[in-house]
Amino acid sequence: MRALILGGTADANQLATSVARAGLDAVYSYGGRTRAPADQPLPTRIGGFGGPRGLAGYIREAGITHVVDATHPFAAEMSRNAVAACTETATPLLGLERAPWTRTDGDNWIEVADLDAAVAALPESRTRVFLAIGRQHIAPFGARPQHTYTLRFVDSPEGPLPFQADLIVSRGPFTLDAELEMIRARGIAWIVARNSGGDGARAKIDAARTLGLPVILMSRPTLPDRLRVESVAEVMQWLGHRTCLGA
Repeated sequence: MRALILGGTADANQLATSVARAGLDAVYSYGGRTRAPADQPLPTRIGGFGGPRGLAGYIREAGITHVVDATHPFAAEMSRNAVAACTETATPLLGLERAPWTRTDGDNWIEVADLDAAVAALPESRTRVFLAIGRQHIAPFGARPQHTYTLRFVDSPEGPLPFQADLIVSRGPFTLDAELEMIRARGIAWIVARNSGGDGARAKIDAARTLGLPVILMSRPTLPDRLRVESVAEVMQWLGHRTCLGA
């Protein structure tokens, strides 16, 4: 057996640790969007595959027998490519996909379908907005330049931003106390986020509830049907290792 982990998330990192401790043969793949990705205890490749055909070619050349798609829930193109490539090569595919967040008492959510709808949902009057959506997705908010935006990236942006912004360069996960402090210190009144689910990015959602702030929350894209689980333990079982070490 030789597994390919399509990673870049906290769940993928936990899976890599469990796979390495179990002594399983695996390769961890980063998409290459982060300039300084977290170190992994597995052999690592960085960069795209060149679409589904390129991924299929890699699966054959590298002797991959199992693929685990542990990419971000909004990395729809990569997930679709994985389905196509694994179908072409008859390679078993499993999605490690954390459950989305669900509304609870006190949440003030405005749920929208996509980025354009998120921009349209912002108020016309000037306000302070925390864009918690990743640096690849901020350009549409240039249509609302009256707002004061706070951005938080793992890497400093290489080019100019489409608007004036308060930039934080930091790597999560972030605690509830840290998010409350950040939001209060910057006077943030609105939060824009994607429904990533899981615990690693949830603190900003909990902070918004605590402070009674509105959250414009983008729904997940629709992915092709595939076998999926929500925990590292289930992935380890699928890979034939019943004891999930370190998960």
